[in-house]
Amino acid sequence: MKKNSAAPDSWKREYDRLRKGLAAIGYISQGSVLNRSSLRPPRSGYQWTRKVAGKTITVALSKQQFEALSLAVQNERKLWKMIRKMENLSRRILFENQPHTRRRKRLSNKVLGLV
Repeated sequence: MKKNSAAPDSWKREYDRLRKGLAAIGYISQGSVLNRSSLRPPRSGYQWTRKVAGKTITVALSKQQFEALSLAVQNERKLWKMIRKMENLSRRILFENQPHTRRRKRLSNKVLGLV
């Protein structure tokens, strides 16, 4: 396998950028929030819904709770997206920089879980 020193350095910089971004993520929450006044026909109130042990739990919210939980749900989705990117970069870096066994053919991106 050919060594490309520029690519792993850029991968490491990207990984560090993502790692620092994790610290700035803020509050997180699973689930989804719903502004019921935007439904047809309009209804009053806000809801937060999530799954717990295979069951859907719904909680009524105030407008302030809705706004705060809406941001927390967005942050959680951003968090998991960042973690997936970090996992892929970790595998790229580890398979590029660590000694490996002799193989007849190179490992594909699909085998490494990068696709």
